[in-house]
Amino acid sequence: MGLTPKGGSVPESPLDLDTRFRLLRALEEDPNVSQRDLSKELGLSLGKINYCLRALVDKGWVKAGNFRRSERKHRYLYQLTPAGLSEKARITNRFLKRKIKEHQALAEEIERLRNELSGTGDENTRTATTANSTANLGFVDKK
Repeated sequence: MGLTPKGGSVPESPLDLDTRFRLLRALEEDPNVSQRDLSKELGLSLGKINYCLRALVDKGWVKAGNFRRSERKHRYLYQLTPAGLSEKARITNRFLKRKIKEHQALAEEIERLRNELSGTGDENTRTATTANSTANLGFVDKK
């Protein structure tokens, strides 16, 4: 289920999973990050960042605390709780599985396109395509 403030839930979509993954990862990397910086880094509106952070706090995955000595009292420190770290690990696993499936589908599509090109008789296109794909996609794992 997706997140809503105050503990509600909505059906989860890939965007929700991506947003949670990226947000939890960013907070783990820099707990001092501002909402404005998160907005810029993640390409989301400031309002959506605020909404998502409140939802993460309400779920108990993030603890938000004011900087006591800061001149700007509106700054927060966002710390992942043990439950938040566990959720991040779970989301990371799901995110990775989905990305692997997407990668495999893309590799299959590339192979289909290569096969189409090899049947066209256009030697220049085949040679350039094969050279580029060998250089750029040599890491493709066919598992």
